[in-house]
Amino acid sequence: MGLEEVIGIDLGGTAIKLGRFDRQGNCSQSITIPTPQPPDPQAVLAVMLEAIAQLDIEQTVVAIGVGTPGPADATGRIAIYAINLKGWINIPLADWLEAKTGKPTVVGNDANCAGLGEHWIGAGQPFKNLVVLTLGTGVGGAVILDGKLFVGRAGTAGELGLITLNPDGAECNSGNHGSLEQHVSVRAIRRRTGLEAEELGRRAERGDEEAIAFWQSYGRDLGIGITSLIYVLTPEAVIIGGGVCQSYEFFFPAAWAEIERRVVGYSRLDVKLLQAELGNQAGMVGAAKLAWVKFSLLEDV
Repeated sequence: MGLEEVIGIDLGGTAIKLGRFDRQGNCSQSITIPTPQPPDPQAVLAVMLEAIAQLDIEQTVVAIGVGTPGPADATGRIAIYAINLKGWINIPLADWLEAKTGKPTVVGNDANCAGLGEHWIGAGQPFKNLVVLTLGTGVGGAVILDGKLFVGRAGTAGELGLITLNPDGAECNSGNHGSLEQHVSVRAIRRRTGLEAEELGRRAERGDEEAIAFWQSYGRDLGIGITSLIYVLTPEAVIIGGGVCQSYEFFFPAAWAEIERRVVGYSRLDVKLLQAELGNQAGMVGAAKLAWVKFSLLEDV
């Protein structure tokens, strides 16, 4: 066989992104398809198989990686619970795809995949130890330690958006109260202001003082959350991605100021606060890396 590639899949509540990647992370072809509504697991499987067939006409694909919106089991076989996909509980997605495609398949959390993608070919390339936060509808996270994705003993570690910021704050779907997600997600912004993050960004660009003040408060909350992560993990970099990052210039300075104020110098030595580089492609890229590494086709770095 000539060129070998893997398919990376980012399974979302509204869209499914698929791409074919070589060992260096180059994408030779990609497809985005709507997620079936309702997202019945068999219906989702069917459209994924159609898209995989389109991408693998030349039969160069040797493995498949899938990122799902929720935790996967430690072996990468089962989507334990997909938050934005109703009815997705303990779905053996890797088994299903392997049975239909004949390709070895691995399943991982979508935020973990985004972190892997940024580490592979994005903003995290220079670092061995990093934290990635995705600020979107919810707040996802990924932890890379010594160059490897950390998922914990059951595969569910890295739920960074669920750490407590305010014990008396808004209730979270997890059962926690005042989690980081309840302060800095798109939903939280909407609840706190009655506006969308994009609109607040536009207002801040026009010099609206209330919008600018909101983003400074937002940055302080984010910085406090990152403070806890730095104390526990002492990463070389904290990388922030997700849709809210379109307005990063308005909240990064406040977040960094909070980190400097709260984290002692030796714990934040040379740590960088960076914007993610891969945008909404990060999950797909990271799912491909997950496949390369899982099946020993590419050394983990």
